Amino acid sequence: RMANLCIVGSHRVNGVSQLHSDLMVETIFADFARLYPERFHNKTNGVTPRRWLAQANPALSTLLDERLGGKNWRLHLDRLQDLRASADDAGFRDAFAAAKLGNKQRLANYVLRELGLQLNPDSLFDVQVKRIHEYKRQLLNVLHIITRYNAILNGESEDFVPRSVIFAGKAASSYHMAKQVIRLIHDVAAVVNNDPRARDLLQVVFIPNYGVSVAELIMPAANLSEQISTAGTEASGTGNMKLSLNGALTIGTEDGANIEIRDNVGTENIFIFGNNTAQVNAIRQAGHQPMALYQKDAALKEALDRIDTGFFSPGERSRYHDVFNSLLHYGDHYLLLADYADYVATQARVDALYRTPDEWQRKAILNVAGMGPFSADRTIADYANDTWHIRTLQSS
Repeated sequence: RMANLCIVGSHRVNGVSQLHSDLMVETIFADFARLYPERFHNKTNGVTPRRWLAQANPALSTLLDERLGGKNWRLHLDRLQDLRASADDAGFRDAFAAAKLGNKQRLANYVLRELGLQLNPDSLFDVQVKRIHEYKRQLLNVLHIITRYNAILNGESEDFVPRSVIFAGKAASSYHMAKQVIRLIHDVAAVVNNDPRARDLLQVVFIPNYGVSVAELIMPAANLSEQISTAGTEASGTGNMKLSLNGALTIGTEDGANIEIRDNVGTENIFIFGNNTAQVNAIRQAGHQPMALYQKDAALKEALDRIDTGFFSPGERSRYHDVFNSLLHYGDHYLLLADYADYVATQARVDALYRTPDEWQRKAILNVAGMGPFSADRTIADYANDTWHIRTLQSS
């Protein structure tokens, strides 16, 4: 009962995104919220722009210095809002795109050196980097990759743009299913990357030994940020903030800080899909029927059957039976199949936008411009003022 003890013994209790805070009060700690309503509040997470933009992305940082008239934005991230007008400046869009391409080439060089795989820097860099966990749904991403690969084999890829799907992250040492997902990503990558029919349209890579140094290479290179947890399960997320800060567009559910990112960058500049928290709860109460979804969606069935029959593990055909069974026979607890169709459809919208580079860059710039509220400086100031009741000794 550690959480209970903490609530009783603390003068303030907070969630780290507005959704997280609301769910605390409305569900798991509702009794405590009735007893101590004044204790509960929200403090959305933030990230430091000094590391995650100034240090990690010198090309974009230099461009921001020039456009914003100095380096002051590093301490006052709300200055980024002044970039909004620049989204319609063709010269700035070109410079922004050049900075992104340089970062993609830097990451491609690292992947070639470490893994021997040559990524195409002109392809869409589709990035999911985070702890490997079932609720974060790397497996949903894998299902989309397989669906895309099947479409290529079936001659149905005329609307696809070249895409490089990049994973990184670690699993807990005893988390069997998470490790199975990592292994499946590697097996899918081995098939896709060695198939000449897919080579110009799809590549998959799992970058090992994920940590801050690797993240500083990946975040600035991303075009698309995968934030696809089951709605109601992600407390906040900070990877979503780091990626948007570096000019990636988010594809995500209405979960954690994705909601607040959407509200700050604009609904039209983010790809939101899937069931929201209320809909997730309704599906579970009604009784989720993954088998019915499998039987009526031919693309989903083909993707899952290829996992189950050993298409990606020919030397061990039963390797992923437990992955298949977790979705079809053991309840699909995190509702991957309930969100699959909308996720695939939304990925088609991603392709369509990427084919119009000026519009993609305009939306990417507006993502950077909307990141002011997600500075760790704001978060700590909120804690200082509202939680600890301490004053700032020095400010710049």
